[in-house]
Amino acid sequence: MKRLSAIAALSLLVVSAVVSAHGGATHGKAAAAVVKEQKPWGIAGDAADAVRTIDVGMSDAMRFTPALIRVHPGETLRFRLKNDGAVMHEMVIGTADTLAEHAALMKRFPNMVHDEPYMAHVAPGAQGEIVWTFNRAGDFDFACLIPGHFDAGMIGRIEVRAE
Repeated sequence: MKRLSAIAALSLLVVSAVVSAHGGATHGKAAAAVVKEQKPWGIAGDAADAVRTIDVGMSDAMRFTPALIRVHPGETLRFRLKNDGAVMHEMVIGTADTLAEHAALMKRFPNMVHDEPYMAHVAPGAQGEIVWTFNRAGDFDFACLIPGHFDAGMIGRIEVRAE
């Protein structure tokens, strides 16, 4: 019985940590310095190192334009995001699995705070930016994880390949 209680307490602690790390009334990047953590899809980049800027449109048709982006390994890109819609949208870069997992969390906790450098929350009519270095080859995705948007197909693809 003590073991079951300990497992239950640990589970609550983990869930509480996730909720507090992502809870809050608004989305948005914190004013803190960017933490550069290697992810399977790359690492946060420095704006001064961006070799090109890609304009990405977000629409209430639940689509990104362009929906396919090709990148060379080692490239640092500046994504300039423009929300052309009347509702909030976001761009989150990741793998198919990490995005699906995060989308499920967003359904449970719709007010999650996003403060990772591979995420940008963009208000209607506003612009946002992500600077990212794609230092690993592969196929990755980006999506809007606001509840309902991911399920409606607001997903794009990033191909990182040497050509």
